[in-house]
Amino acid sequence: MPTMNHSEQYLNWARDVLETEAKGLHEVAASLNEDFVRAADAVLACTGRIVVMGIGKSGHISRKVAATLASTGTAAFFVHPAEAAHGDLGMIVDGDLVIAISNSGESDEIAAIIPALKRKNITLVCMTSRPGSTMGRHADIHVTVAVSQEACPHGLAPTSSTTAALALGDAFAVVLLRARAFTRDDFALSHPAGSLGKRLLLRVADLMHTGDELPAMKLGTPLKEAVVCMSEKGLGMLAVVDEKKQLMGVFTDGDFRRLFEKRDSFSGLRVDDIMHLQPKTIHEEKLATEALKKMQENQINGLLVVNEHNILVGALNMHDLLVARIKQA
Repeated sequence: MPTMNHSEQYLNWARDVLETEAKGLHEVAASLNEDFVRAADAVLACTGRIVVMGIGKSGHISRKVAATLASTGTAAFFVHPAEAAHGDLGMIVDGDLVIAISNSGESDEIAAIIPALKRKNITLVCMTSRPGSTMGRHADIHVTVAVSQEACPHGLAPTSSTTAALALGDAFAVVLLRARAFTRDDFALSHPAGSLGKRLLLRVADLMHTGDELPAMKLGTPLKEAVVCMSEKGLGMLAVVDEKKQLMGVFTDGDFRRLFEKRDSFSGLRVDDIMHLQPKTIHEEKLATEALKKMQENQINGLLVVNEHNILVGALNMHDLLVARIKQA
C-alpha cells in the first residue's frame, strides 16, 4: 500500500494533469476565430457526408468526433488515412467534407492523400496546432487547436493536445446541433437501444393495457362486480366510465381495503358510491418516463390513460414500467 506521502504525491500529479489540460482548453477557447465559424458553416452547407480522419492518437479522437457528429444530426463517419491510400479513398465522393485532425499537421499518412483529396470536389477542413504545416497550407479551412503545454512531464505523450482536439470536436457537434435546431426526439432516433432510447422513445401507448386487459366498469356497477373485475385484471385499480366511455372516476384495491376496515356489509353499494372523482390520468402519447414521474410525484402505483376527449383508452401501473426498465431522467 502506498504511504501517505505517496498518496499525496499521486494526487498532486493527477491535479497537475487536470489543471494543465484545463488550461489548454481555455487557450483553445480564447483562440477561436472566424475560421471556426467558416468550418461550421461549411459543414451545414455540405450536401454530402462528413468524413473525419486522423492517425495514431488523433485517429482515436477522430473516431469519437465522427461518432458524436453522427449521433447529433450530422451524417459523419471515420476513414483511416492509411487505408484511404490503399483503396478506401473511394468512400469519399464529390460533395463530401473532410475533417482531418493532426496536432503537428505533418502526419505522413494524411499528407500522402491530400493530392488525391484535392482532385475531388470536396472541402478539406484541417484541425492542427500549426497553420503553416503541410495540412494547414493545403486546407480549404484551417482551425487552430494549439495548447502551450502537454500534461506529460516529458512533453511527448499526446495529452493536453488530444483533450483539446476532442473538446473542439464536441464544440463543433454542439454548435451544429443548435444551428440545426436538433431536438430530443431527433436524438432518440439515433439511439433506439438501451435505457437512453427507451427514455426518449417509449411512449405510454407502447406499454398500456387495452381491450380485454383494461379494468373498466360502467357507472352503476355493483361493488361486488367491480371488485371481481379489478381482481381479474390484476392492475390494482378499476376505471369507472359512462356510456360513452368517458372517464368518470377510479377505484383502487387500496380503497377496497380501507372500505373493508370500516364496513361489515357492502350490500347495495355501487362503484359510484366510493370512486374517486378526479383520477390521475396521462395522455397515451406522453413518454413513459413522464408516466413514471407522475406516479412518483403522486405516490401512486398506476395511471389511467385517456385521449384528448377524456375517453378511457388504456391503463398502466408501476410494474409495467419496471418490466420495460423505464428509469427517471
